[in-house]
Amino acid sequence: MPVRSPNHERVFAVKGRPARRGRPVPPILTLASLRPVAFRGWPAEAIEFFEGLEADNSKAYWQEHRATYDAAVRAPMEALLAELAANFGPGRVFRPQRDIRFSADKSPYKTAIGAMVGEVGYVQVSARGLGLGSGMWAMAADQLERYRQAVADEVTGPELVAVVADVRRRRLDVTGRETLKVAPRGYPRDHPRVELLRHKGLIAWREWPPGAWLGRRSARERVVRFLDDTRPLTDWLTARVGPSTLAPGRPSSTTRAT
Repeated sequence: MPVRSPNHERVFAVKGRPARRGRPVPPILTLASLRPVAFRGWPAEAIEFFEGLEADNSKAYWQEHRATYDAAVRAPMEALLAELAANFGPGRVFRPQRDIRFSADKSPYKTAIGAMVGEVGYVQVSARGLGLGSGMWAMAADQLERYRQAVADEVTGPELVAVVADVRRRRLDVTGRETLKVAPRGYPRDHPRVELLRHKGLIAWREWPPGAWLGRRSARERVVRFLDDTRPLTDWLTARVGPSTLAPGRPSSTTRAT
């Protein structure tokens, strides 16, 4: 870091090397320089970036606008996750590239940025605005078995019914990623909680169209309020379903007709 010599000339000290006069060397990272940048929302350039990507989903567009993605899209998401970590757990941003190995759509890039908040929260920004989710989007086979048992149970099942009703009263959607047409095998078709039994995942979800509010720090409050409002649902799923214990590589329930 810069220090001053007795004759007030700038001297640049580098750890492990003697101080020297003259041309600066790359600065040493300090605790101050590692402090996260405060979240201030997503600027209009973020929405414009995704509008352009939807019109031209190509490597050329991505490379030309990569700096906009880094500064206007990803940096605000990382700042938001850093601020939420203390209350909701560490977050992670999903990679922008699509997995096109088994898809007929060969568009190389996702037209939204998505990130996990802790283990059960989700934040997404796209040309359509802000999307928030919480819950378990896709359950592995062992999770699905525990979920169905808990839904059918005469104690934990009604608990979930009450939780879902409360979340919906807050004008949030509660749905599943994949839903069977009838009750799963082994459960009666007229089960009182058949709607919940038919889901292969369970999430709360809400979207807001873009507006000036998205570019302000107050956008954070929508995320916090959503995660707080849906915490009873995620708490139920964490306690009654929990993480999968299957070995890596085992097929999930979403790949089989169950």
